[in-house]
Amino acid sequence: MDDIEIVDAHHHLWDLGGLRYPFLTDEPKEDFFLGDNSPIRKNYLPADYRHDSACHNVIKTVHIEAECDRATQVAESEWISRINAEHGFPNAIVAHAWFDENNSEEILAAQAAIPLVRGIRSKPVTAAAPNSKQPGAPRTMQDPKWLAGFALLEKYDLSWDLRVPCWHLEEAAEVARAFPGTRIVLNHTGFPWDRSEDGLALWRRGMHALAAAPNVHLKISCLCLPDGPWTLESNRPIVLEAIDMFGVDRCMFASNYPVDGLRASYDLIYDSFKTIVADFPRADQEKLFSKNAMAFYRIDP
Repeated sequence: MDDIEIVDAHHHLWDLGGLRYPFLTDEPKEDFFLGDNSPIRKNYLPADYRHDSACHNVIKTVHIEAECDRATQVAESEWISRINAEHGFPNAIVAHAWFDENNSEEILAAQAAIPLVRGIRSKPVTAAAPNSKQPGAPRTMQDPKWLAGFALLEKYDLSWDLRVPCWHLEEAAEVARAFPGTRIVLNHTGFPWDRSEDGLALWRRGMHALAAAPNVHLKISCLCLPDGPWTLESNRPIVLEAIDMFGVDRCMFASNYPVDGLRASYDLIYDSFKTIVADFPRADQEKLFSKNAMAFYRIDP
């Protein structure tokens, strides 16, 4: 499968001398979900991405907002557009906008006016553990103001990149059902962090709820554990089960680089994906590695 075309559906770039990224430039973030992030507290630019992905046939990429200072969220999209003009990638942008601010529609409109912007990633407020949720609190997925802003995505023809811990997936499924005209893609395989029997049962329940909504797609990415290495053996069953739940037509592979570099090399991640689906029909492999991402993010061939 060395020749298979790849559309990396989720990666980041950042220039710490340009925009400000608080989680990279301020005091180390003690609650970062992968622990010490000091190895990625440096510039990550097109040449770095090309170096990391050099052994794979990456033809297009999707840039996901990288938590820059929210005062410059539109500037981030403009910067990535200039990177595209100079380097030929990224080929689609998932930008940021809050849904519950007084100027939310103004920011959504500004992001939508940038030609490469295809969607929005806006993280709702989530709980640190399943037993500490506060449904209906400001900026949660039940907050009426948040939902009113979310409704604007369809107006501006923008998709939503959904990123929440697995104990919020059933709530996200309620949002998906309430807005069937909005394209949604779940990030990071729904975060199956807890690989115990009970932990996987919770993950499966949420994943099945989301998979039942036909407007929801899945990014198979960030199979990192808060503790422990990234391994083919531990992640193979998760990948296969996720594909089985959502179906080949609604899944796409992604690197989440450079963040996933805290646990695994780009080669390990994509070599593992290739190994896991080596017995799939070639047409299905092409969907998982490139065609589904091209379609979802409306990337020109």
